[in-house]
Amino acid sequence: MTRAGRDDDPDRFYTLTGGRAPATEDFDLVTLVVSESAPSAGMTSEQVAILDMCRAPTAVVEIAAELRLPVGVATVLLADLLHAGKITVRPPLSAAMSLDASTLEKVLVGLRKL
Repeated sequence: MTRAGRDDDPDRFYTLTGGRAPATEDFDLVTLVVSESAPSAGMTSEQVAILDMCRAPTAVVEIAAELRLPVGVATVLLADLLHAGKITVRPPLSAAMSLDASTLEKVLVGLRKL
C-alpha cells in the first residue's frame, strides 16, 4: 500500500513548477496565506485550488497537504501567486512578539492552582 502523493511521477512536479527550485521567499510551514482575488483565466488547477482554499487564512503546510504536493512544489506555486498579487502572506509571530517571561510565569502559577 502506498501513500497518496508519495509515489507521484516526478515529471508532474517538474511540469507544475516549470523546473524551478523552491521559492526564494521565506515561506515557513506555518506562514498564513490569504487570497486577494478570484482565479483568472490561464491559471493551473492547483493555483485555482489554492485561491479557493485560502479565502480564509491557511498555513503553507495545510495547502501542500490538501493538494498532495511536496512543500517545495507548493511554495513555488505560492511564490507565483504572490508575485502576481493574487495572495498575501502573513509570517508567523516572531520571537520578539512572543510572551515575556513574567506572563508565562503567571500562566504557570495559574495552572498549578488548578
